[in-house]
Amino acid sequence: MAPRINSLAIAAIFLGAVLGLNGCKKEAPPPPPPPPPAAAPKVEAPPPAPPAVSVANITLGKAIGSDKKVTATTDTFAKTDTIYAAVETTGSGNAEIKAKWTFHKGDKVADVSESMETVVATGPAVTSFKISKPSGWPPGDYQVDISLGGKSAGVKKFSVK
Repeated sequence: MAPRINSLAIAAIFLGAVLGLNGCKKEAPPPPPPPPPAAAPKVEAPPPAPPAVSVANITLGKAIGSDKKVTATTDTFAKTDTIYAAVETTGSGNAEIKAKWTFHKGDKVADVSESMETVVATGPAVTSFKISKPSGWPPGDYQVDISLGGKSAGVKKFSVK
């Protein structure tokens, strides 16, 4: 006949097992540290706007080349010369360049010619203006006033002899 296990023995075994398991129980590991905050994405400043168109130089002469620059500068012209003004600009953008030519005798001023060119520049550029008078210029003092966007950008004086 098989030995009988009484209920008290079963309770003792069960209690021992439960206590034994609790003694072997590992503590839960601490939670992992939070991840470091993500670095803010670098926001690069937009590139600076290119400088606006500005007049760098005004040159007078009797002829211009294919690059619109004066081939030989002078400020003295003959009565039948065609007179050129080359306006060199720097910068980028759209601009209106105006050339106003005048004749000066004493304190009197007479308008000779006025013309305007629109420039669409992406860097250095040259704009040329010219005046001519087949019947001949009166001898005397003249000047060309160059304006950019309605503001004076320079004056060049010259004479006709």
